[in-house]
Amino acid sequence: MKSKSLFVALLTMPVIAMASVPRTTHQALEQSIIKPDSKDGRYLWLPIQDNAPEARLCVVIGNTEIMAQNVRMAREKVDYYVALDMQPWLNEKGMKVVIQNVPEGCICFNKLEQNNDEDFQFITETFRPNYHHTPRRGWMNDPNGMFYLDGTWHLFYQYNPYGSMWGNMHWAHSTSTDLINWQPQPIALTPDAWGTMFSGSCIVDHNNTTGFGKNAVVAMYTASRPTPFGGDVQAQCLAYSTDGGYTFTKYEGNPVLTGTEKDFRDPNMFWNDEIGAWNLILACGQEMRIYSSPDLKTWKEESRFGAGLGCHDGVWECPDLIKLRITNGKKKGQEKWVLFCNINPGGLNGGSATQYFIGDFDGHKFTVDDAGRYSEGNALWQDYGKDHYATVSFSNAPDGRHTMIAWMSNWEYANEVPTKQYRSANSIAREPYIYEGADKQLYLGSAPSPEYDGKGLDKTLKIKGSCKIVLSNENGEEYVLTYDQKAMTLSADRSKSGLTGFNSNFTKAGKRNDGLIVAPLHNKLTSLRIFIDRSSVEVFGNNGEVCVTNLVFPKSEFNIISTVK
Repeated sequence: MKSKSLFVALLTMPVIAMASVPRTTHQALEQSIIKPDSKDGRYLWLPIQDNAPEARLCVVIGNTEIMAQNVRMAREKVDYYVALDMQPWLNEKGMKVVIQNVPEGCICFNKLEQNNDEDFQFITETFRPNYHHTPRRGWMNDPNGMFYLDGTWHLFYQYNPYGSMWGNMHWAHSTSTDLINWQPQPIALTPDAWGTMFSGSCIVDHNNTTGFGKNAVVAMYTASRPTPFGGDVQAQCLAYSTDGGYTFTKYEGNPVLTGTEKDFRDPNMFWNDEIGAWNLILACGQEMRIYSSPDLKTWKEESRFGAGLGCHDGVWECPDLIKLRITNGKKKGQEKWVLFCNINPGGLNGGSATQYFIGDFDGHKFTVDDAGRYSEGNALWQDYGKDHYATVSFSNAPDGRHTMIAWMSNWEYANEVPTKQYRSANSIAREPYIYEGADKQLYLGSAPSPEYDGKGLDKTLKIKGSCKIVLSNENGEEYVLTYDQKAMTLSADRSKSGLTGFNSNFTKAGKRNDGLIVAPLHNKLTSLRIFIDRSSVEVFGNNGEVCVTNLVFPKSEFNIISTVK
């Protein structure tokens, strides 16, 4: 099923399904026991109130707790519904669902429903995009474990199935054959004894270096477990798939890499022909650590990167390290390595963003070309908008491509954007490259992936000089792009773009008082390619030499484009 029909027009008519209110027994100290009947259906529909305190939801079989999640059960009102899929346990003798920390009189106990209707109380969201990937229900943040295999792009992502705010991290899974239409798949990785499923990567082990099987898909992820004394213990774990990435088995030897640091996460692994081994880059506080391994199970630390370089105004996260060709200038055709470092907070225009470093990598150590470019907090940014974060690439991409995708939001307000039953979308896919600017320095560009060409999803404008481009609708809402040829900047103003009052940071841009989101230009601007999709605007100047990605929430989609000199 294609994304437009799946995510936008699922319900043309209300679905009437037989439902049952399961029997509930209340106990002292805010504990309630629910006994679902297997005859009434596989889904227990949980009424959610986003501003309610977190409750604890447990599945108990006999005297054993099988799973536990934090859920914001409705107390005074119901914002939306999420499902507890009880299929794995429903026929087990003595199966119960326990809800803790919710007083007996709360509305949620009267609104619980049990049925087989996967579309129960589904909301057709006003701001859901048409061709960007979104979760059907629930919260999404970082893209994880992306890979390509046998004509299919696999996208995993950080996911909360029990609400549209961050929490309960799972790996959810979607697939696509064209990077436009996405098909949801069953959840791939669920929390276990080592913790919840934080970010990571996947590879295709063509040569069976792991012993999991030839062409096994191997995932490496961070398991994050809270301690009774506060804080989290984070460790790196493996899971493998022998059916092309649709189901995973967790490695019995987990964890495979541990550390003593508070922030020790987001492993990104890749095969390096130059050393005949696997490399791993891992985020650790405000530095990146590089490891090597023959089998993904035993790891040797090779080096550390980051001290005194780039922006350190937040935690470093979600790294990637890839080799790219230079597309112009005297070094055209040569290859350089690019280290991607996502940071939160610290982005130039406020909140979370992706910085990058250009240099060389020998399989052991990454060295930047010119340390002076990155000293004293200076940073280069992949995208200058406020809503492009956690950028990572698909492994095993076809034709030697390095295709990347990002989470299209910002930690300053991601939990508060004006959607209900789901939150967040991914950016369109992009192809990174290195180009030479007018100052003879090397920079990163990111062009839209070729899958979007000729699909009528974008507008391309020729630029001859300083001008304003106004995207607007019949309601008088507008998103304004300004090209200043003298200052060599491209700025965006979304202060009148629609709903903006849900968070004060939405119309702020870092330390700027005027709220303008400003991107520097390294060459004269000659063209703009603009993707507008209901609640987002992605702008690519000079085929991605400069990128500006921002969320917008207008009453109706921007359908008027005008240019003002």
